[in-house]
Amino acid sequence: QVQLVESGGGSVQAGGSLRLSCVASGDTYRIKYMGWFRQAPGKEREGVALIYTAGGATYYADSVKGRFTLSQDNAKNMWYLQMNNLKPEDAAMYYCAATVGRIGGAWYLLTHPNGLDYWGEGTLVTISS
Repeated sequence: QVQLVESGGGSVQAGGSLRLSCVASGDTYRIKYMGWFRQAPGKEREGVALIYTAGGATYYADSVKGRFTLSQDNAKNMWYLQMNNLKPEDAAMYYCAATVGRIGGAWYLLTHPNGLDYWGEGTLVTISS
């Protein structure tokens, strides 16, 4: 089992920045991919960014490419989502999620949240224009 806890959400003006953090505990050695997903009210959960934990390759949704950066600190079992130039449409509950890699590759997982095995409780990001 893997437990995930997010932090770092808050309220920021459009154009501002936030850094979200996710710490993992438990069987962290099993994590093959770790990702950030978000869900706005009335919308489906969508993938934001994903990282292949062994090699560090990252994958981003087109909507955040060039503005968001996913990084990891393997020694601390932590993952970070640096979000710059935030837009009103980025407002959502942000979740970190992880998978041991039972199905799909990176792009599949980014577009199919059901493929992730473990989820945090989420951290809320609000954007004021």
